[in-house]
Amino acid sequence: MPLAATGDLVAGAATARSAVVAFNVITLEHVEAVVAGAEAAGTPVLLQISENAVRFRYGRLLPLARAAVAAARAAAVPVALHLDHVQSDELLRQAPEAGFSSVMYDASRLPYADNLAATRAAAEWAHAQGLWIEAELGQVGGKDGRPPLDAHAPGARTDPGEAHAFVTGSGVDALAVAVGNAHAMTERTAALDHDLLKRLAGALDVPLVLHGSSGLADAELTEAVAGGIAKVNVGTALNIAMTGAIRDFLAARPEAVDSRKYLGVGREAMVEEVTRLLGVIGTPRATPTA
Repeated sequence: MPLAATGDLVAGAATARSAVVAFNVITLEHVEAVVAGAEAAGTPVLLQISENAVRFRYGRLLPLARAAVAAARAAAVPVALHLDHVQSDELLRQAPEAGFSSVMYDASRLPYADNLAATRAAAEWAHAQGLWIEAELGQVGGKDGRPPLDAHAPGARTDPGEAHAFVTGSGVDALAVAVGNAHAMTERTAALDHDLLKRLAGALDVPLVLHGSSGLADAELTEAVAGGIAKVNVGTALNIAMTGAIRDFLAARPEAVDSRKYLGVGREAMVEEVTRLLGVIGTPRATPTA
């Protein structure tokens, strides 16, 4: 199947009042698990590679990106590639040739005016290359080992009026919002401000994106999608599934050295979690291939 376009998948989900799920991938096992899980669920999906993942891979984007492209083209469901949390302009400019149809440009660490200016410049360049672009306003927190922001800290939540001005001024195609979510949570205990989310959905005419979804219980996820989220990012949940399965396997078999055995167990655990989450979030089912 040809590579899908992120903008098409997100727009389709938004029209259906559902969400497309973007899974962060770090290894080939992540890539294979996400595609297999999406095929089992019969739904489209996004393979998402972050700047942190690129840094882990010795700063080289293409090896993992090429694997993701190959897996996407062999998939029985629509699969698109998304470059996540890009802060480096050099990395941003590698996206089109590497097979990505979209990027998330992250200048949220900057003061508002600087965030707006940097994001506007990135959006102009991205659109000239045919890329769909996402940005973030408000601070989701929890990235790069930093603790989540207190819910009442300045900038911790996305303001609807500011968000409208930001989207209008930057020209982005989607906005990641901070509504009580946090990156890298290993317990599903976060509680979203659903009233704020509804106000954001009413104030903006672009799709909303939820980062830090691994910290949310199923009921929170489904309510968030009903409240206007059209793209849901998932990363840590896959790592929890993989690591737990490998840890259990090696604890029961301390003599094991064949990496195919424990990586295979870890991959299957991720397939199960991908399939489960796609069922929870309710992404529209894909049209089967011939």
